[in-house]
Amino acid sequence: MKYSIRANEIKGNERQQGENASHLRGFATLIIGNDFKISNIAILESNEGKLFVSMPRYKSSDKDEKGANVYKDVCNPITKEFREELYDNILDAFEKAKCADKTEEVKSQEGTEMPSFSVSVTPFEREGSNIRGLARIYFEDCFIVNNVSILQGKEESLFVAMPSYRTKQVDEYQKAVYRDVCYPVTKEFREKLYGELISSYQEAKDKLETTTQVQAQEKVVVSVGQPDRETPFR
Repeated sequence: MKYSIRANEIKGNERQQGENASHLRGFATLIIGNDFKISNIAILESNEGKLFVSMPRYKSSDKDEKGANVYKDVCNPITKEFREELYDNILDAFEKAKCADKTEEVKSQEGTEMPSFSVSVTPFEREGSNIRGLARIYFEDCFIVNNVSILQGKEESLFVAMPSYRTKQVDEYQKAVYRDVCYPVTKEFREKLYGELISSYQEAKDKLETTTQVQAQEKVVVSVGQPDRETPFR
């Protein structure tokens, strides 16, 4: 898979507050092909002084055995081989950035073609929410992006929402500003990707509705075909 990595070091006085802040040493950005960007990849230092990579995460509704919040990756490598390759390249870019005291870029391969991908969409509706489906994006069976949502807007229109995080900024209405963690870079790839997601959602929804109708009809047939039970005398 063709990709490039950009890494930069975070100085001590620039480190953010929050989870893992004291261990944070830098950030990296992964660009798949030239068309899809993943930001907020953290480079952390363990208590033993070893650097490691942490992919963007979100707080799930799950709790561990101690009752603490469980965090899950927004996106991550699928195979062991690609994970080792990617993480090694991220740390390599970070070390070069430290030496050069600037943002450093590492490329795996040259090329301009769009990355190949597939999607998986599950219809999902919850009362009071405009979410209509949850999706995953697979890049060449090496990398997965989770937490992609299919939302219903005005006039029943559907649109895609990529995974995002809440910033410290607010808009003119004093509402929190969110930024995408990962997203298409080019217009052409965005149209292709979002079109595939919406199309897959419609297919999955139609299939689910058909299955539900068939199951309902089968229940009616079984109910009609059963003989009436005699009421026992007392």
